[in-house]
Formats: sequence, structure tokens, C-alpha cells
Amino acid sequence: MASFGMRVCFLFNHDQVHQVAHSLPIALALADRAPEVEVILAPTNPRIQTEVVRLAGSRLRDNLILHPLDLHRRSSSVLAALTEPFAPARKLLVYRDNLDFFRSLDVLVVAEKTSLLLKTRYGLDQLKIIHTRHGAGDRAIGFDPVSAQFDHVLVPGEKVRSRLISDAQVDPDRISVVGYPKFDLHGMSRPHALIDNGRPVVLYNPHVSPHLSSWYKMGRRVLDWFVEHDDFQLIFAPHVMLFERRFALTIDKLSIDRPGRIEERYLRAPNIHIDLGSRASSNMTYTNRADIYLGDVSSQIYEFLLNPRPCVFLDAHETDWVDDKNYAHWRAGPVINDPACLGDALSEAMRDPGGRYAAAQKRLLEDTFDLTDIASSVRAAEAVARVGGFTLSAAKARTARRIVNA
Repeated sequence: MASFGMRVCFLFNHDQVHQVAHSLPIALALADRAPEVEVILAPTNPRIQTEVVRLAGSRLRDNLILHPLDLHRRSSSVLAALTEPFAPARKLLVYRDNLDFFRSLDVLVVAEKTSLLLKTRYGLDQLKIIHTRHGAGDRAIGFDPVSAQFDHVLVPGEKVRSRLISDAQVDPDRISVVGYPKFDLHGMSRPHALIDNGRPVVLYNPHVSPHLSSWYKMGRRVLDWFVEHDDFQLIFAPHVMLFERRFALTIDKLSIDRPGRIEERYLRAPNIHIDLGSRASSNMTYTNRADIYLGDVSSQIYEFLLNPRPCVFLDAHETDWVDDKNYAHWRAGPVINDPACLGDALSEAMRDPGGRYAAAQKRLLEDTFDLTDIASSVRAAEAVARVGGFTLSAAKARTARRIVNA
């Protein structure tokens, strides 16, 4: 059995697979360039494990190791089962049930913030935890003070870096600008074969959070509008967590609502394609294919803007957004608060008189993503190595090999 000097774990701890692409490319780049480091992929449920194995493929060998994590206490399993319809207790309990494993690590790389329990509750102060984040959006929760508790944070560009410093009081020395590793994995994914009849394709991508999302107050009226206007094709691909549970609960601003069910008239509409959480909802298939983006606060708007196109935004909460940096992306297209205005808004976005929205999109894209000739996953792997106190193989460290069409 091979002996490794360091153990770096990439934890995949969520209900859905949408966070995998934000950290797995870094793990692959690190394993390629640091053969003396044990790179561990740790999924916490079968759905995520399947996706990790699918994407990592034959590279799961040598120093790239799959180590699934599960609940080991009966009390944990019972509590997780009881709370599953309402709250993600499992993803919190997995830390307590696997403390010996986490103690054995030198570095833990995560895309979410619950892992900080290992420090704040379980006392693993020697474990270095690196946050990759999972998106490049503007929502305030992405810049809360919790971010300052990580040993290091990897960010896509100057926008996120500056807000972490000003809003979350993160030490600038604990931040590395690395680009967007997800683009290495999915930036060139193929268009969706189901949507190809010459009509403009609109992607409606509402968020899950009840206090921010357009779905709960006006989502069905949006779908009704497209049922009645079949000169557009609609992809309805909401945040993958919107229909994951019977109730949607958010803690950044305590709110709860019920997403309900998708009525038959929408399922039967020939110009509407509905996807409530397949792989295509999170691998940029739809953001790459759509001609127009329709949404509210999802960070997927920035993935869509990798190739700038018309956008329309839905304000379901009478938001005072114009000077609010949490809604900076709403400068990329018209903002409406009534689905009855969709026709005019779509026309305005497509015409873009004076190039106002195109100019705003260019500024937003440049501020959000720092992309270079070196793959983002490689830049991120270099940052992980610096934090871990080891070096990458000189022969491969600057190679810009990208993983695409995965």
C-alpha cells in the first residue's frame, strides 16, 4: 500500500449534485500534480457518490481515493429520517459520526459552510478547512461573517474577493483568486437536444429561498404566460433544491414555504421542458443552450453570462434593488414585478436599445470571473497546496489541461 505524506479531503456533503463541479475539478488537478499527496473524495450519499465516480472515472486510482461517508449511530439515522421532509439534518450529523476520519486529515476542501462545525463544535482546530464556494452570485448570505472562519477561501474574481473583505471581514491573505473551476468541467457542455425548433429558448431558473424567489408568488403565472405564448420555448429548470422537499426552509432570513406540485397543464405543454433536478439542471446544459435567461437571484445568471445574452428578472418582493449590491446582476436586463409584462420585457431585452444591458453584462462578467490561460482548477490546486504547505509537481503545475463535456 502506498504511503502518502499529506491527506487532503474534498467533501461532497449535500442532498443534490450541484456543488460537485465547484470542487471536484480541483481534486483532479491536485491528484495529477501532487502524486505524494493522498487526495480523498468523500461523498455523503449515493446520489453524489454516483456523480463523483462518473466524473472522476478511471482517474480513481493511485493517490485519488474514494471514501464514502455515512451515519454510524442509530440515533443519527433515526433523527435524519424524522427530519428529512423539512431539514437537512443528515448533512450536519455526518460530521459527528465521522470525527475520527476528519481528525486524520491535514486539509479539508468544501463547497459549503456547515463543515465549520468541525472547528466550532468539535474542536478540530488543527484541520485546515478551505472553502471553494459554490457559485459566483451576489446574495448577501455569500458574504456573511461565517466566511472569515475558514482557513482559506477560493474565489472566482475581484467582486467576490472585495465583498468578502468588506462585508465578511475576511483577511485578504486568506483569499486566493482562482477563476471558476466549474467552467473547466462544464463550460463547453453540449446544447440540449430536446430544444431545437428555431423558436427563442427561455430558461426560467427561480431560486429556492422563499424570501427571494419568484416561484412561490408568481411562478405559475410565469408558466401560464408561456403556455399561452408558444412562439417561445421554455426550459423550466429551477434551483435543484426547490422541489427536493415538501417544504423549502431557509435560515439566512428565516422563511418557509411549500413549492407545491407541477400541474398537468404545464407538463403537457408542447413548448415547455420541465426539469426539477436532473444532472442537466446543474451542469450548464441549460445555461449554455438558452437564448434568454429569466430568473431572480440564482448565481446561475453568471454562468449564463459566460456567453452574454438577453436577460429578464422577476421581482416578487417589491425590492429596493437599484443601489443594492446583492442585486447587482439585475442590471443585466429589465426587471419586472408582474408576469403580464413578460412580453414587453423579453422584447426590450432582445432589442437592448442603446446597448445598455450589453455594457452592464460585460462589466459584471469581468468583475465576477478572473479567467486566464491557466485552468481555474489548476490555479485552485496551487492555492490548496500553498495552504497545505506542500508543492505541486513542477512538470505539471502550470499545465492548462481542461476537463470539458463531462
